[in-house]
Amino acid sequence: MKQFSPSCERNKDFILPVLQEVLPAVGTVLEVGSGTGQHAAFFAAHLPQLVWQPTDLPGNFPSIRAWAAEVGLANLRAPLKLDLLASAERWPVSSAAAVVCINTVHIVAWKGVENLFAGAGRVLAPGGVLVVYGAYRYATRPLEPSNETFDQWLKARDPASGVRDFEAVNALAQQNALLLSGDRAMPGNNRSIWWIKT
Repeated sequence: MKQFSPSCERNKDFILPVLQEVLPAVGTVLEVGSGTGQHAAFFAAHLPQLVWQPTDLPGNFPSIRAWAAEVGLANLRAPLKLDLLASAERWPVSSAAAVVCINTVHIVAWKGVENLFAGAGRVLAPGGVLVVYGAYRYATRPLEPSNETFDQWLKARDPASGVRDFEAVNALAQQNALLLSGDRAMPGNNRSIWWIKT
């Protein structure tokens, strides 16, 4: 039942310091698109002051539960269903101190990206933070060759997916009262980007 993602294993140690820096001191972190559950288990263990709430489609629940059972943490909640393509209004929680979404924005269709920002804007209180991680395209510079190849691979797999334009994503944030607070280069030509709810 327990699934393993090499990319999760590679990036978790790089993402953790960003989360330690930008997440609030206490409260619930809503993870959107928990996938295998590796990140949930790892981050909950290293951020014991926060309650970690994984979400995904039910097909991923067995793996998320298996990773959670392995670490046995009181601050790691059972997974909840969150379908980004359904609606920004149908989220399983009504409030969160932070929303974290890793390697999902380039996978889900654009409607799902819109729903991510609308939903985050709705559940975050002022001062709450939305953190995303992944590959992004910027109008001010050429896309890195590795991300160009990644983008082609994504679109061959699913034409609705692909490396997103940072400017379009940031516009969604602004529409939902989320103010850009940080944009950090990460290994493998990825970015950690975060916004604060105003």
